[in-house]
Amino acid sequence: MSTTLDAAQDAAIDSAAPVRILLSLPGIHCAGCIASIERDLGHHPGVESARVNLTLKRASIDVSPGVGADELVERLDRLGFEAHELDPGTLSRGAGDRQERDLLIRLGVAGFAMMNIMLLSVGVWSGAEGATRDMFHMISGAIALPTVVFAGQPFFRSAWASLQGRRLGMDVPISLAIVLASGISVYETFHSGPHAYFDAAVMLVFFLLAGRYLDFRTRAAARSAAQELAALEVPRASRLDPDGEHEVPVADLAVDDLVRVRPGGRIPVDGVVTEGTSELDRALLTGESLPAHAGPGTALSAGEVNLTGPLTLRVTAAGEDSSLHRMADLVATAENARGRYTSLADRAARAYSPVVHLLALMSFIAWMWVSGGDVRLSVNIAAAVLIITCPCALGLAVPAVATAASGKLFRGGMLIKNGTALERMAEIDTVVFDKTGTLTLGTPEPTNLDTLDADTSAVAAALAQASSHPLARALAARLTVTPAAIENVAEVPGYGVEATWNGQRVQLGRARWVGAEPEALTAAYLRIGSAAPCALTFTDRLRPGAEAAIAALRRQGLSVRLISGDAPGAVAALADRLGIEDWRAETLPADKAALVAELTAQGRKVLMVGDGLNDTAALAAAHASVSPASALDAARVASDVVLLGQDMTPLGQALRTARVATRRIRENFVISTVYNIVAVPIALFGFATPLWAALAMSLSSITVALNALRLK
Repeated sequence: MSTTLDAAQDAAIDSAAPVRILLSLPGIHCAGCIASIERDLGHHPGVESARVNLTLKRASIDVSPGVGADELVERLDRLGFEAHELDPGTLSRGAGDRQERDLLIRLGVAGFAMMNIMLLSVGVWSGAEGATRDMFHMISGAIALPTVVFAGQPFFRSAWASLQGRRLGMDVPISLAIVLASGISVYETFHSGPHAYFDAAVMLVFFLLAGRYLDFRTRAAARSAAQELAALEVPRASRLDPDGEHEVPVADLAVDDLVRVRPGGRIPVDGVVTEGTSELDRALLTGESLPAHAGPGTALSAGEVNLTGPLTLRVTAAGEDSSLHRMADLVATAENARGRYTSLADRAARAYSPVVHLLALMSFIAWMWVSGGDVRLSVNIAAAVLIITCPCALGLAVPAVATAASGKLFRGGMLIKNGTALERMAEIDTVVFDKTGTLTLGTPEPTNLDTLDADTSAVAAALAQASSHPLARALAARLTVTPAAIENVAEVPGYGVEATWNGQRVQLGRARWVGAEPEALTAAYLRIGSAAPCALTFTDRLRPGAEAAIAALRRQGLSVRLISGDAPGAVAALADRLGIEDWRAETLPADKAALVAELTAQGRKVLMVGDGLNDTAALAAAHASVSPASALDAARVASDVVLLGQDMTPLGQALRTARVATRRIRENFVISTVYNIVAVPIALFGFATPLWAALAMSLSSITVALNALRLK
């Protein structure tokens, strides 16, 4: 009996436990946005806490059971923030954060130990002899050995994995040098030798960890773009059953089920409208800047947004079979293909590592023969050769330059996310732009309001304020006249808004609905009574710096193309304005990815610049990719570079910097090679102890880093 009561109590507690809802907030950009959203959500009934992450552009909200994501999205929409629900089940905390924290801890331990051991070494170098010297060596060993074991684990694990795979990676000579320096030092300490090289061993670990951390910071991408796309799928839907409407997981839906989608909600499945009319925002999937009409028989895709009227859909595909999920698969495939790209440093290390081991072995054999079997001397010289030829400078060649270039571009408004992005961007010969939200800001601007008389402007302002349509919002924002006093206001889903003014019927909406012939340009149509309808035309506002960026790309001899899901008239007008001769309109996401694949097959190195879900497959498939900060999470994650501000001018500078950075990388390879040509013979002939070898190796690393800093 008590067991049953306990179970009932546990169930009651579980049912009352707060539920966590995750929302994507692609439009936030400052601390003010965070404060506004957290404060507003905190006033919503049932919200226990709300926290916004500006970096991820995501809100985490703990709510009481019964509070739905739809009402939170609607509240944020009224506040002026775009929001999309994320499925927390598909988002896991990445191992990347743990790896970065692990490297940073090991780097800190190695740095602290190195400073203390160097203080003790100063005492030895100053002339400490006998028992004092041995004591300093023992204290150094007591600090160094645990440090090497702990801080050197990333290299030891990697080296062991390489040996198990029967290959010699860069970490094999590194690990061997660390072990030899430590082993020789222990031997020298217990035999009261004049030299111990604990400082060399820890110094090696510290500099190598610094290089590894820089490399990780420049290469790390926060999350998989395919994972972000999957998280944007709607996790629940309202299914219409014989006994009423029920909210169920999308995974439980089957073909031919009926689903209800309310205004403001995202379409959870692929389906066909059976009842209702509305407007659809398809910008996420197709790039269309204007809402599309939806009525009975219209085929809809998962991820589209229902704007104005309730719709009933008959499911044709759900879950893994939906178009949104298939797009995620496209992105995952493209990401995997690009992930096989090998950096210059990795390629050089394949040939370099065997040479390092061979030189060390040859020096040991030669000195065993020359010294008449003096193992101690031979091992010391072999260790010095191994340390002095340690590929530390080679390991820093790429990340040092990438970090310097990333800092320069960051100050100019570009964030480099991928360690090999600069190398790939330096090879670019073709740039493909998306239109809406990339070259333009995705916000319609009225173009002919100055032709309206006072009464017409007042009626237009009143009708525009009564509608949630994007064109109506743009009109309401630009019309500064006092709105007319209208009555009987009604929004007709899928068509427009109508009312009565001075006893006359007034309408604002689609051309056919008000009795007008559609214009070639983007337009809303206003009719007052029996007067002829007038067209209120719009253009999409050009992104600042777009013309300058395209001019800069042309000066660099690059081919520029425009591809968009928008209507041909709008795309042609923008292409003519920017002087882009090669353009395509009404393209689907698969068409964009296909164009990139086609250009790649022709031997072109393509830079894709886009901002929406419809661009993610093309962004991931391109040789390199850029997205603006206003892009959706999935597009930013799929891209190599993020444009931090609205201004697109830094794009041309980014490609120039990439070419200079690649030159610096090659110079660093030359520096590393020249260093080895000079230093290796010195070690081979026995003129360098392991400590001096470690100092020389560190000098080469510093030289490489200083050369990289010339980028600034």
